[in-house]
Amino acid sequence: MTRCKIRRCRAAASIGRRRISRNARLTAHRTTLIGVTDDLISDLDVVVVGGGQSALAIGYYLRRASLSYAILDVARAPGGAWQHTWASLRLFSPAQWSSLPGRLMPGGTSYYPTRDEALAYLADYEAHYALPIVRPVRVSSVQRAGERLRVIADTGAWIARAVVSATGTWAAPNVPRVADQHRFAGRIVHSARYESPNEFDGQRVVVVGGGNSGAQIVADLAGSATVTWATRRPPTFLPDDIDGRYLFGEATARYRALTEAAAPPPPRLLGNIVMVESVRRARESGALNAVPMFTSFTDDGVLWPDGRRTREDVVILATGFRPALDHLTPLEVVGPNGRIEVRGTHSVREPRLWLVGYGEWTGYASATLIGVGRTARATVEEIGRALDATG
Repeated sequence: MTRCKIRRCRAAASIGRRRISRNARLTAHRTTLIGVTDDLISDLDVVVVGGGQSALAIGYYLRRASLSYAILDVARAPGGAWQHTWASLRLFSPAQWSSLPGRLMPGGTSYYPTRDEALAYLADYEAHYALPIVRPVRVSSVQRAGERLRVIADTGAWIARAVVSATGTWAAPNVPRVADQHRFAGRIVHSARYESPNEFDGQRVVVVGGGNSGAQIVADLAGSATVTWATRRPPTFLPDDIDGRYLFGEATARYRALTEAAAPPPPRLLGNIVMVESVRRARESGALNAVPMFTSFTDDGVLWPDGRRTREDVVILATGFRPALDHLTPLEVVGPNGRIEVRGTHSVREPRLWLVGYGEWTGYASATLIGVGRTARATVEEIGRALDATG
């Protein structure tokens, strides 16, 4: 046998051994998931923290990469943050444009799915691909453990060569402080806890926030409560014929222009509130009239910039969210702005950590159903190369 053939045979044998070892780890891993105990410690290629749409997209590509992995979800049921949205919520993109990689959401190109239909789709997605999701698991911290990372949870510990953080933002609502807030005898509710207009029937409600959530909650409450919409800046609205399909197309065009070192397309001054059907009806009925933000709370209401005082029962804060990154505190990678310095989705300060689904800083449109697929694929490919390089 020639030296060339010998080298080729040795290389093939080495690849074969790596594949056998990796598949053995994957098989052993799937077996351990059947019965999780408090003292479970699994040694895996990848641990994904989070069980929402971003984690599912990562899982889809991990299963194709033949890497051993587990997805740790704090929730008791599928659906991620969609479980906590209000009942009347509809997606602002048609079903075909609201799908994760590999499996279209039912409904086609003209139907805007409901919250419950989105939940059903996500549950079907993880079942169809048999993703190894362990729930409920509350991860408290991710720590360095030699050349690996240790994921500490209430059910035990996982050791991983790489960790993908995909916890999103829902668990970290942004709650701004307003003067004399402690005086207010009524309720202050963040939109993360808003479920339906039924609990506010007949009450006086101020909704704070000029984005999509604020507009949709105002529309949802319009027939049940006396609603005032307070915003720091006048809200702006997209034209009626513009929805998530267009917004994703704009983001994609800008992303391609930036990655190709070309001049990005000029900004489109289209506003930021999508005219879903409920918002359109509220506008037509005259319910979408925003006023400047109140200046402070009073004992039984709020004080407005013009000096008026009004009695209010509830203030709903549709003021957005922050990245939920407390579990990464031991790694000392979270900056003063609440974000982590990344190159793509890869942490700059911790080479075994990736982040997906927190917003534009972790990939264009990565916090959307249709946008996260591209980011997930690039992330898993990068993880595969990194793990191959380390052996």
